[in-house]
Parts: sequence; structure tokens; C-alpha cells
Amino acid sequence: MAADKGERWNATHLPDLAGRTAVVTGANSGIGRTAADALARAGAHVVFAVRDVERGRGAAAMVNGSTEVRRLDLADLSSVREFADAWQARPLDLLINNAGVMMIPQQLTRDGFEMQFGTNHLGHFALTNLLLPYVTDRVVTVSSGAHRWGDATINFDDLNLTSAYSPRGAYAQSKLANLLFTLELQRRLTASGSPVRALAAHPGYAATNLQSHAASPAARAVMRLSNRLFAQNDRAGALPTLYAATQDLPGASYVGPDGLGEMRGAPTLVGRSPAASDATTARRLWTTSEALTGTAFLLPSPPVSIRE
Repeated sequence: MAADKGERWNATHLPDLAGRTAVVTGANSGIGRTAADALARAGAHVVFAVRDVERGRGAAAMVNGSTEVRRLDLADLSSVREFADAWQARPLDLLINNAGVMMIPQQLTRDGFEMQFGTNHLGHFALTNLLLPYVTDRVVTVSSGAHRWGDATINFDDLNLTSAYSPRGAYAQSKLANLLFTLELQRRLTASGSPVRALAAHPGYAATNLQSHAASPAARAVMRLSNRLFAQNDRAGALPTLYAATQDLPGASYVGPDGLGEMRGAPTLVGRSPAASDATTARRLWTTSEALTGTAFLLPSPPVSIRE
């Protein structure tokens, strides 16, 4: 359903998604759950890819539509491989890389990566590469306006930020990585002649439980107050993801809210920092990520199995 002229785009304008399959990481709460619910209501079969299966089942039970729940821990590459191995060549129309952690105390993933970079970027990088041969339409990766914080860069000499860790800096690096990943993925898809598109989105300032994991009690208190005063709800925060997932947009597009500072509003195409547009850095990050995850770009091909 298209929006009427002058009407702000919202989830009621999603097209009919009957017969399509979507995987949404982190679909048990926040923006992921809201996006999964909207996609299912529009007719898609939605796979809740979640670390906590019981919570995922609880979230899926609240959805009016076709769902299933599968375990996925993005902070454990063996879990990512298990998820992909169990896919069994099913056609996958839409992969939404939504899950993430934000501004947490310093810690490592099971594979020894800084937790925010390892979860937000490397886990999704590996998942995308492993599932890409089955993707038929697009990959949407959720980034953040935080990719601009402090002139964020990718610290290739110390990706774990062991010499100067800060929760804020690590989060900014991971969100910049999300955009560089999308840029290079689209370049590779285009070069291969694939019709699959890679896009990114950010929710603006949305009140979700992501902020509840901030590094200090003081930071969590400030975020709770800011959420009450300034943030939009998770339904509004999910709209850029849904827009990127369903509208006819160019590959490598970045979608966010149209309001002041991209904090809230209806979804629209938005800009990104010069660092997030650097094709050379994007290629270097891709090569580095391949080495760290043991995964590589595989040319998507039409699935040979019959849709369920």
C-alpha cells in the first residue's frame, strides 16, 4: 500500500509480503520485535534470530502472522555458523541485521573480539556472507547516527581498542563499520551482476532496552531521562528499517528519520559521514573481517529448492 501524497510513511504502507521470508536478528525486543511484527502482519514469514530462544518465543507469540524462532548468538561465530548451516538452502528474501549492543563495559566475544565490534559488525558480517547465496532481494543493516561521534574511524591497528577503550568510542566504531560493510557489500553485489541490494538504516533516537546496558549507572540514568524527554517509541524507530526493507531504493542507500538532527520523524534517505563513504576503508575492513571471521563473499544464486 503506497502512502498518499503528503501523508507520512508508516507501517500501514508496507506492500503485501505474502510468500516472502525474512530473518530479523534481535527480534525479541525493541526495534527488531516491532519490525518483525510489521513484516509478519504484512504477510511475510519472519524468522526471529535471537540469543535467548525462550524470550524469542514469547515475542513471536505476540505477533499476528507466520513466525519461527531460531537461536543465534552473534558474539559467538560457532553459533552464527550453526544458524547458517541449519538454513538448508531455503530462499531468503530479506535479511535484517538489527541486533546489537550499545556502550557496554569492556568485554570480549567468545572469539576474543571487542564485544560491540564483534557483535554489531563481525557477527552480522559472517551471518550475511554465510546466508548470501540464498538471499533473493536485500540485506538491511541497522547502523546509527553514532557513526559520526568524535570523528569515528576504524582502528585497524587495535580493533579491540585495548589501549584506549571507551564504551562510546567502541560503539561508534561498530556503527561506522556497519555502514562501510553495506557500502562494500553493495559494490561486490553490483560487480557480480546480482540484483540483490544492500542498504542501511538508523532509527534516530528511539527508546528501547538497548540503552539499558550502558557502562555506568550514571550513563543509564541520563539515558532514561533523555528517553522520556526526547525519544520516539520503538514503532517509530523501526520505520527506517521497514522502509529500507520494502521500498524501491538504490543499493547502498541509508535511511533515517526526516526530523531535526535525524532524531525522529518519517523515514527518508539521509547522508553519512565522509568516513562512512570511504570506499578504500570499506574494502580494507571487508578484507580484515574476512580474515577474522573465516567467511567470504559468495555470489548469490537462484535457490534450487522449492518454497515451503
